[in-house]
Amino acid sequence: MKLTVLGPGCWGLTLAWLLTDNFDEVCIWGRTSDLSDDLIKNKHCSKPLEVQLKDTVKITDDLRSAIKDADIILSVVATGGVRPVCEQLKQAGVNKEQIIVNASKGIELGTLKRMSEVISEVLPEQKIAILSGPTLAREVLAGKPTAASVASKDEETAKYVQNALNVPNKFRLYTNPDVIGVELGGSLKNVIAIASGFAHAMDLGDNCMGTLLTRGMAEIVRVSVKLGANPSTLYGLSGMGDLIATCSSPLSRNYTVGSMLGKGKKIDDILAELGSVAEGVKTSKAVCDLAKKLGEEVPVSSAIYEAVYTDITPQEVLYKLMNRKLKSEDVY
Repeated sequence: MKLTVLGPGCWGLTLAWLLTDNFDEVCIWGRTSDLSDDLIKNKHCSKPLEVQLKDTVKITDDLRSAIKDADIILSVVATGGVRPVCEQLKQAGVNKEQIIVNASKGIELGTLKRMSEVISEVLPEQKIAILSGPTLAREVLAGKPTAASVASKDEETAKYVQNALNVPNKFRLYTNPDVIGVELGGSLKNVIAIASGFAHAMDLGDNCMGTLLTRGMAEIVRVSVKLGANPSTLYGLSGMGDLIATCSSPLSRNYTVGSMLGKGKKIDDILAELGSVAEGVKTSKAVCDLAKKLGEEVPVSSAIYEAVYTDITPQEVLYKLMNRKLKSEDVY
């Protein structure tokens, strides 16, 4: 069996490292500009995480050769790159029997489509699965155990991916037919993770953190259910599980972005310092656009959108959230 990983970023390299022994052949594809000499020659990456791949892992910028004979194509590119990469896959001759597993958590700006919708739009005959859950890359690289969901509309596809990517003692996978819920849970929690880092930097306390998680979760569920998700999915691995992990850990890139925002830093400086993608930044805009379209209120996400895209101060963000019109508590 052959696994091809699209995207040599933190999570892409981590998954390639984790899954190497599950496959006869593992290949990583990236744009020429994204492939360092160290990665090509030594199978090593030092920033933003240190990853040492086995010598057997192939690294290439040739997409056609990368996907040739691949059983599973694992897409771990930034969400803004999913559509163009799918267009390239079409040109490279991807066939309908190859399963594309998307591991990128986000929503396409403008169209407000989930990643499976984007992939299906460009490659309508493709078998698709979604991989999502509490998967902080640094902990995975340290060999610490976690679990995640594999979602697909096709049960056979989900089970095939589950068996192929499961790693005993390290990476336990569960199947789930609710693609909408699994995708939205993984995407929308990134915005709440920014809020969590923001609150931690302002030293707002554990009561505030508990408030953020529950009210943030209410937003995630309201929007997701309106879009067709099963509410129980949002309380599973790809929803609540991922939310808890990313909202409580400085290992999360989104949490780190929020922490820096809470200290008064500007988003351009933060992203330059971070050196990697934090999907919650763009998703904060997408979720606000979705909420407006659906007629839903998302006050936590809206506050983070303002914190990211305007000159509002951290103190003003807190004031606006705490002094909204009083209302009854709603779960969704």
